Amino acid sequence: MTTATPRRVGNQAPRARTGWFGAWLARPLASYHLVVTIAVLLTVLGLVMVLSASSVESYTGGGSPYSLFIQQAMFAALGAVLFYIALRIPMRVMRALSFPVFALSVVLLVLVLIPGVGTKVQGSQRWFDLGFVSVQPSEIAKITLVVWGSHLLASRQSERAGYKDILMPLVPAGLLVCALVMLEPNLSTTIALGIVMSALLWFGGLPLRMFVTIAVSGGVAAAILALSSGYRSDRMRGFFSPGDDPQGIGYQARQAMYSLADGGIWGRGLGQSRAKWSYLPNAHNDFIFAIIGEELGFLGCALVLGLFALFVYTGLRIASRSVDPFIRLLTASATTWITGQALINVGYVVGLLPVTGLQLPLVSAGGSSLAITLFMFGIIANAARHEPEAVAALHGGGDGRFSRLLRLPKPEMYSPTRANAARARAKAKPKPKGKVKPPPQKRALPSGRGRGGSEAASRRSIDSDSARRSSRSTESWRSTRAWEPNYPMKHARERGNSR
Repeated sequence: MTTATPRRVGNQAPRARTGWFGAWLARPLASYHLVVTIAVLLTVLGLVMVLSASSVESYTGGGSPYSLFIQQAMFAALGAVLFYIALRIPMRVMRALSFPVFALSVVLLVLVLIPGVGTKVQGSQRWFDLGFVSVQPSEIAKITLVVWGSHLLASRQSERAGYKDILMPLVPAGLLVCALVMLEPNLSTTIALGIVMSALLWFGGLPLRMFVTIAVSGGVAAAILALSSGYRSDRMRGFFSPGDDPQGIGYQARQAMYSLADGGIWGRGLGQSRAKWSYLPNAHNDFIFAIIGEELGFLGCALVLGLFALFVYTGLRIASRSVDPFIRLLTASATTWITGQALINVGYVVGLLPVTGLQLPLVSAGGSSLAITLFMFGIIANAARHEPEAVAALHGGGDGRFSRLLRLPKPEMYSPTRANAARARAKAKPKPKGKVKPPPQKRALPSGRGRGGSEAASRRSIDSDSARRSSRSTESWRSTRAWEPNYPMKHARERGNSR
C-alpha cells in the first residue's frame, strides 16, 4: 500500500521552513514595528540605568536621588512627541524644508559662540540656556545635515553625474558645520558629523578612490585636532600609555574596566553597582555602558549590542526595500550615524578606542541628544511606512488599531507617470530671450571596471534594483521637483513572496 504524497499548495513549505519570525518579517509593516520597538526598548533601558547610575551622586550633592532621572524622563516625553511629529511629516514637506532648516541650524551654531548668547560650561560654549531647559544646536545640526544631504544627493542622481555634483555644495557645508562645532569646542560631535558626511558620500555613490582620499584626509585632520589641545592630547596619551598616570588622565578608563570586570556574566544586580559611588566619573553619561556591564553583566551588554545590531538590520532593510532615492540615502546614512556613535561609545568604554565623549544613543543621560535621536528614529519609522508594500497595505486598510488611534496619515504613493509629468512641466517653462550660453559639459564618472570606477560605486548601492533605477533619474537637479519622491510598485516576486 502506497501513501500518497500531499500536494504542496502555493508557498506553504518555504514559509514553514522560515519559521514564525520569517513569516512575521514578511508582513508589510514589519520594519516599522521593529523601529518603534527598538526605540522604546532602548529608551526604557536608558531611563532605568540613568536612575540607577545617577541616584547616588544626586543624593550626595544635596538634591533628590530622582532629580536627574526626572529631567531625563521629561526629555524622553519630549522625544516621544518629536517621534510622533516625525511620523506625521510627509516626505515631500521634509525635502522642501530641508535646506531652510539646515541653514537655520548653521545660524544657531554661530549664535551659540557669541558671549552672552551661548552658555559656557566646563570650558565649552555649546548650549542655549532657556531657563527650564538647555539645548545644544550641534545636536540639531546632525539631523539637518542628514536630511538636507540626502535630499541634495537624491536630487542629483543621474546617469551623467560628475564628481562636482556629489561634492558641491555638500562637502563645503559639512566642513563649515564641523568648523563651527570645533570652535565650541566639541570634538565628539565633530566626529559624529564626520560619520554623517562619510555615510552620505558613500551611499551617494562617490567613487572609491575619491572616498578613500577624503577619508584619509579626514583622519589626518582628526589626528591633528586630537593632538592640538591640552585635554584632547591628554586623552590620546592616556589611551596609548594607560599606566603612566593611573590616578589622573587614565583614571576614568581604568575604573570603567574594573566596573565591567565586576559584573561578570550575570552582573551584580540592578542598582548594586559599586562604581557609581563616586568611583567612576560620568557614570550616568559617557560611561553608562560600564554600569550596565556591572549591574546586568555580560548578558545586559549583549542585550544592548543586540538591539543596535537589530537596528542596523532594520535600517538597511528599509533602505533596500525602499525605491525612493531620498529615503534610501536618508535611512542608510542615519543608521550609519547612530550605529557608529554607539560603537565608538562602547569602544572607548571597553578600552579599544580613546575616550571621545560620544554618548550611547537613547541610553546615556543627555536631554538634547535623547530628544533629537528619538526624532531621528521617528523619521526612520516614517520611512519604513513608505516601503511599497507598506504603502499598499496602509491604503488597503491594514494600518492597525494603534495607527488609527494615533491618526497617522497614510503615506503618499507616487508613480513614474506623475514624476515624468512634473519633469515635463519644469522643462516647458519659457526660456529667457536672447543668446543663451550652452551649459558646460559635466565630467562623467569613470566607466571602467578598475578601482574607483562606476562599477565599484554601483556595488555600494543598497541593492541592484536601486542602482538600475538611479541611472534613469532626472537629467538635471534643476529641472525637477526634487522633493517629490517617485517609485513604481515592485512586483511580488521581488519582495520574496511577502503576501
